[in-house]
Amino acid sequence: MGGKNKQRTKGNLRPSSSGRAAELLAKERGTVPGFTGFGTSQSDLGYVPAIQGAEEVDSLVDADFRMVLRKLSKRDVTTKLKAMQEFGMMCKEREAEVVKGVLPYWPRIYCKISLDHDRRVREAAQQSFEQLILKVKKHLAPYLKSIMGYWLIAQCDTYSPAASAAKVAFEKAFPSSKQPEALVFCKDEILNVLQDHLLKETADTLSDPQTVPEEEREAKFFRILTCSLLALKKLLSMLPKKEMHSLEEKLMSLLSQNKFWKYSKNNVSQVRSAFFELISAFCQHLPVVVKAEAPRVCPAVLLSIDDGDAVVCPALWEAVLYTITTVEDCWSHVNARKGVLPKLWTVLREGGRGLATVIYPNLLPFISKVPPDVVEPKLEYFRVFFSSIIQGLSNERTIASPSESSAVITAFMECLCFAVLQKGKDQSQIHQMLLCDQLIPFVSAVLKEPKLQSGPLFYQTAEMLSSWEAKAELSSDDGTDEVFQKLLSDFWGHLLKMCILHVDRLDADRKLLFAISGMLEILHNPKSAMKPNNRKSLKIRFTDEDEFERNTACRKLMEVRNGDSEIQADLQQTSRLRKEPLENLVCNLAELSIVYVNEQKSEQHLNFLSALLNTFSSNRVFQVLLEQGNNVSHAQAESQNEVKAHNRSPSVQFLYLNLITWLKEDWRKDTHFLVDILYSVLHCCSNNDERKVILDDLIKMDLKWVIFLQIIQKACSSTTKLSLVSDWLKGDTLGERLVMLADDLCCLGLKPRAASSGSAFSEKWTLLSLVLSQHVKSESLIGETFVERIIDKLQAALSKAKDLSEAGDTEPSVSFICDVASSFFSSVKGCLLMPSSEDLLLTIFQLCAQRQDATHLTDVLVCKLKHTWMSGVNSLVHQLQGTQSTFLLKAALWVKNQVQSSSLDVKRLQVLISTVSDLLLKLMEADGQSGCLVRAYVEHVTPDKTEWGKLHESLCSEWMHKPLLEGRLSINCEPLGSTVKLCGTTKLPGHLCASALLSKIVLLQLKNCVVRGNHDSERKKIDNIIAELLYSLQWIEELENPPYLLLEYLHMLEEMHITYEEFSTLSSTANLQQTIFHRSKEHGRLWSLTMAKVICTENAVSWERKELFKTTEGFLPLTEGRLHTLQCLSSFLIEEEKRELVFHCVAKLMTCTQAELSSTDGAFGCLSILNSCLKDRSIDCDHLLPAVLKIIISWKNDNEDSFLFSCNLKEASAPLLGFNIELMRYLALLLKYSAAPLADNEWDFLMCSMLAWLETTSESRLLYHIPLVQIFACVSCDLASALSAYFEAAAPDSTANLPKNLVSEWKEFFSEGIHNLLLPLLVKITGETKNASEGSFQNSVLSSLGEALTYISKDQFLNHKLPPKFVAGQKTNLPDKLQTLLNTLCPLLLFRARPVQVSVYHMLHKLMPELPKFDDEDLKSYGDEEEELALSPPALMSILATQELLLENILECIPVGEFAVIQPLSDEFCLVLGYLLTWKLTLAFFKAASSQLRVLYSQYLRRTKSLNKLLYHLFRLMPENPIFSGPTSEVPNKDTKTFFTEELRLDVKGTGVLSSQIPHLACSVYHITLKDLPAMVRLWWNSCEKRVFNVVDKFTSKYVSSVLSSQEISSVQTSTQLFNGMTVKARSAAREVIATYSVDDIFIELIIQLPSNYPLGSITVESGKRVGVAVQQWRNWMLQLSTYLTHQNGSIMEGLSLWKNNVDKRFEGVEDCMICFSVIHGSNYSLPKKACRTCKKKFHSACLYKWFSSSNKSTCPLCRETFL
Repeated sequence: MGGKNKQRTKGNLRPSSSGRAAELLAKERGTVPGFTGFGTSQSDLGYVPAIQGAEEVDSLVDADFRMVLRKLSKRDVTTKLKAMQEFGMMCKEREAEVVKGVLPYWPRIYCKISLDHDRRVREAAQQSFEQLILKVKKHLAPYLKSIMGYWLIAQCDTYSPAASAAKVAFEKAFPSSKQPEALVFCKDEILNVLQDHLLKETADTLSDPQTVPEEEREAKFFRILTCSLLALKKLLSMLPKKEMHSLEEKLMSLLSQNKFWKYSKNNVSQVRSAFFELISAFCQHLPVVVKAEAPRVCPAVLLSIDDGDAVVCPALWEAVLYTITTVEDCWSHVNARKGVLPKLWTVLREGGRGLATVIYPNLLPFISKVPPDVVEPKLEYFRVFFSSIIQGLSNERTIASPSESSAVITAFMECLCFAVLQKGKDQSQIHQMLLCDQLIPFVSAVLKEPKLQSGPLFYQTAEMLSSWEAKAELSSDDGTDEVFQKLLSDFWGHLLKMCILHVDRLDADRKLLFAISGMLEILHNPKSAMKPNNRKSLKIRFTDEDEFERNTACRKLMEVRNGDSEIQADLQQTSRLRKEPLENLVCNLAELSIVYVNEQKSEQHLNFLSALLNTFSSNRVFQVLLEQGNNVSHAQAESQNEVKAHNRSPSVQFLYLNLITWLKEDWRKDTHFLVDILYSVLHCCSNNDERKVILDDLIKMDLKWVIFLQIIQKACSSTTKLSLVSDWLKGDTLGERLVMLADDLCCLGLKPRAASSGSAFSEKWTLLSLVLSQHVKSESLIGETFVERIIDKLQAALSKAKDLSEAGDTEPSVSFICDVASSFFSSVKGCLLMPSSEDLLLTIFQLCAQRQDATHLTDVLVCKLKHTWMSGVNSLVHQLQGTQSTFLLKAALWVKNQVQSSSLDVKRLQVLISTVSDLLLKLMEADGQSGCLVRAYVEHVTPDKTEWGKLHESLCSEWMHKPLLEGRLSINCEPLGSTVKLCGTTKLPGHLCASALLSKIVLLQLKNCVVRGNHDSERKKIDNIIAELLYSLQWIEELENPPYLLLEYLHMLEEMHITYEEFSTLSSTANLQQTIFHRSKEHGRLWSLTMAKVICTENAVSWERKELFKTTEGFLPLTEGRLHTLQCLSSFLIEEEKRELVFHCVAKLMTCTQAELSSTDGAFGCLSILNSCLKDRSIDCDHLLPAVLKIIISWKNDNEDSFLFSCNLKEASAPLLGFNIELMRYLALLLKYSAAPLADNEWDFLMCSMLAWLETTSESRLLYHIPLVQIFACVSCDLASALSAYFEAAAPDSTANLPKNLVSEWKEFFSEGIHNLLLPLLVKITGETKNASEGSFQNSVLSSLGEALTYISKDQFLNHKLPPKFVAGQKTNLPDKLQTLLNTLCPLLLFRARPVQVSVYHMLHKLMPELPKFDDEDLKSYGDEEEELALSPPALMSILATQELLLENILECIPVGEFAVIQPLSDEFCLVLGYLLTWKLTLAFFKAASSQLRVLYSQYLRRTKSLNKLLYHLFRLMPENPIFSGPTSEVPNKDTKTFFTEELRLDVKGTGVLSSQIPHLACSVYHITLKDLPAMVRLWWNSCEKRVFNVVDKFTSKYVSSVLSSQEISSVQTSTQLFNGMTVKARSAAREVIATYSVDDIFIELIIQLPSNYPLGSITVESGKRVGVAVQQWRNWMLQLSTYLTHQNGSIMEGLSLWKNNVDKRFEGVEDCMICFSVIHGSNYSLPKKACRTCKKKFHSACLYKWFSSSNKSTCPLCRETFL
């Protein structure tokens, strides 16, 4: 009420609420006396108490009910609706006694609210009333009379849901039998209410004019008026007859009111409709009252006959019929000729105005009740009547609606039949008029209009003729038979004229001719025409219920036969009175048509003739056609004489003379009607032999195949036609021609086709499909022999199609063959028991099981092929019934050959597995629980033991490299297996294909529980297959860099759920583990690694692992398989088992002879096991380790030849190599884990042996391609690394326990010896393999070699023995040794091997701090002369320039800010890695330089724009979210770890996650760049475009600024730098640095504030306390400090130091440079030295140079004199 923004009364804090006001009334007892309720009229006001306890009666009303009743008095619709719903819920939930208290006040509420304007409120009121009734039940009785009138009105509500709710409530209150009694009880009150509403109430009395809009008042008034009229009708229909007379008096008073009769002309259609419904009710139940009021009733009803409202019309015509029936003299009260009939003619001429279905069915009863005196003269009356109907039918609206036009036609025929039966003096004239002027024109009009041709006219005409014929055949005294005979004769005569009129035209309309033939067919046989479904035989097939199918087929055939026999019977029973004139009519039309066909080549007349012959195939008609077709050539005349000599039948003569000529015409596209003529001819033949001769003659002629297709199609659709051609279909002539057709089609399909008719090609295939798939009585249409021969042709064609490369030529043929085969497989019983059918099925299966790029078939065609073979397999498995299938055997062998041939890539394998899976699922469906077919199929697919062995051998031996290098396996012989390199291969090894396919089969079996028969045997086979899959997966896992093909293979296995996890969920894995263990023990190698993987995956407890082997003694004597098994089991053994194993090995070592040193069952095997057990340091056996060392030393003393010291390995045997490898591994483990001190001789043996083995490694450089030599080199380098790490990590207290001079000997001799051997070796290897690929065999050697070189000391590095290497034109201050080192090693940063790059980086990083000092000497001369400084690391800069060019080509297409994913170990990876490592070295060099040099270096970087390029690249290489996921060195905390907070560890062997190495390294470089070159980064950032500017700012602020700020503050806090006269403090929380400078009486305090995006944003310098400094000078100093911090590349401490020096010089008396106003130059930190001879002022050299350059003058900036 009122707007939200209106001003409120002062103190009124809340808006008004009627609901809350009502609640307050209820709470304040006694303040309000009550409120007024609603009565049944406005003068009768009820009373509802407002509070409890006011009066005795008030206590009956519950407080909650009072609140709801108050809400119902509101005008707001939503309030009333919610209140009504709440009232219903309360009635439902409260006790009956509480609800009864509302009853006295409910009538007033209900009577008002049931008439509410809102329909939702009315509906809710009725629903609530229902709940009230259910609760109070019979206690409602006292209030019925005051409610019933409105209740009855509510049941007639125009809103259906409200009316339905009221009816439901009424039914709940009264059973059906009691409802009339209830109405009788309240009839007077009901009539009072209804009369008040009909006669007294107005729109203004029902609603308040002041509050309700006029439109709403009018709508409510008319709605209540409509409901009241309908309620009165309902009352009349429900009251018992005996009670009717009691109402007559009151109803007479109602009918006597003029206001009541005015409702027939009311503007509202609902009111008029209700009025006419009420009049009909009066006629039904109170005819006496109607007759009494006839003068009012008849005009009101009959004069409204033209009311065109769709709502009124049904009720009006019902009232019309009731009125003219009830009131016999109704026509005396109206003028029929002027008032009624003209209105009716108008309605009929307009086609019923869209209401024909309502009006026209009432015409016959209407005209039958019109008295004779009204219709005189009849002739004119009927002429006008029928003419009006015909005119109405031409109305567009009527024609467009089939229901309306049918209603008009039906009414016309009914009324026509009625008119014909009328007798009188002018009967003959009326008949003539009805036929000539009405019926025949009406039929002609319908024929001309295509939309009306399918209507009921012809059927009703046929019925009418049947009626006339019946009357004509019955003789009568009054001459009725003669009348109807003449009537029939006239009809056929006029019909013939009319048909001839339409047909005898060259341009006759085809549709009109079709309509005439259809009409004649209906007139000939109405029953067959009325059952169009009998013409088509629908076929429904149930594949799994053969018996049911046979029964259904037989039943349908019987139905068709019965239908055909009924038609024949009807033809025989056709009335003589109809047969003769109809046949004459047909003959006349046929004769006329054949003339047009022969003379004018009229195609439409030929179609018409075909339709006539299809219905009227008699020799008489053919005779007429022959007589008219006598204009033939001489040659044809001779043929005619020959035919007459042999065939007396006119139909056969017509065939040979006319029909064959038409069939041979090539231009004719549509031949269906000619085939219909052929069947008419065959129908007239005397026997099947004659028909077969005719058809055989036809097939020998050169006719189009589409004709024979149509012949067979029509035969399949009708048993009658099939019986005519069945002998011909089974004959040899047709069969041979079809076999030739199949052969021609297949050959044509496999060759490039000329532009031929695609439809003809398709029709031939359709013909083949039809003759193969269509069966009658379980027999094929053609002979079985021919079926098999055709299938052979199709199979041969598909086999050729597999090998063709041109898909475009074969695809149509394959598609058609597919359609034919699918139809054949699915519809023919037993078809797949033929060998040719199984071969065809196999060929289709093979096409589906191959990848599309091999078969060149489209997706649609492959889907079609799949559907075909699956339907074929479905039919096959249902037909086998225990017999063997050739298809399944051949398919299994073909699949087996495919997977073993190593000719499949991943996509082809996936297609093959999917296809075989589909096949198995079909077999499983057919097998049910037996699984016989599946097991037989799997048995044929599975390789035998020999084949598995060959598949193992086909696997490349590259897998051995990683486990041998890591020491997980040890061998002392050359590895066996395929030597084919995997790099670049596109085909999967056969073992992978076979294991994947068979594993999928096994998983399908387990999932569908198809494991029966000998369970243990089946389980063993399954375990063997899964073991092979695990073997394949382990092979891939062991490859160092598996090609993309194998990664794609693994992804395919995941997608197809071919995994060990899937198997373990379906079955127990205990037996599988035992199987793999036995294979490991027997074969070792990859089987042992597979066993370890399974045990690790299963995470089995120790006792379960113990079950695999009973005791460790069971492994002795050692073989390679047992050795590898023990090595892989060692990490899973418990400490006691390991200790026992070690004791066995040590004992064996003690007893080994020289001959057994390199044997598997000797020292080699024992050392291998010992190394495996010691690797993870899980056992305590320190006392045994030195003992073993002593044994080794004794072997060396006895036979040094077994130790490959300082020799070339060219002649070394594999067992000896394996023995030395295990010795070196043991010595490395001894250093790592032994706590017992070693003796002098033991250390000497250890270090001398190491150096001697390294010499062997160096000398055998050319043999690294041999696996064992390569491992020897790696292990020797690893031993050197272990020794280096041992001495590097040795603490001073631990070195005291070492032998005297051991450490010095190590540093002076052995360490230097290592690096003098290895550094040249690195250079040689990289020089020889410069173009080697990333995956080359050298990588492992390079990794171990590089790691050993990282331990090189700086002094050893500087004293290298590398050959000199200089670059012409290289400008540098470095000594020759350093130049050689940089020129040799820097290019290796470009080497395509990560270990080389990282190891070179580590070596050069030690060198970088030493380089800047060589430039310091040149700095002085640079200050005086403007010459470019000779940069120290020119080799590094040249490498950087090369890397920039290469990197630009890779990353230029990626926008700055987008993350570029670099594939690990790719060429791009190595390039980016080298680039970033080069920059790390450059930045390290930059950081080590002095402040003056740093300025010069930064100028160089700015000039070459190298830093800008770096920053752009970094924002392509850094991830958007640099979260660190690896292990952290710090104590874990709540802060997120990022690449900026965690230190990057660059290990040579790459133990970290390679995928995150480049992003982490990029972040590290960015971090160092921001830290050491903040001014240059800031300068670059400010010059970036807006998008890049925002990206850099956002990323740096989020991830880097906080890290750098905290580091900068922390460096200030922990700085040990002391300033004389200045103190520096830091506040980490506020990111502030406070510097306090004091000298004598001067005191200065500066506050340096770091920005949030430090170091991109400017550092602000604020003023603190100052004493003794002038304002201008203070500002200058603050500006200087701000300039230093913003533009110098260094830390805050360095900036403060520079600023302090500047201030100190100022106080010392040094004057400022008058160009930069600073004592110390901001870039090169020089003092003003260049003085003007005139004004004597001094300037910085750099400032003067810039002044002269920018001003183009050589004058002094102050005095303007020439500067000399």
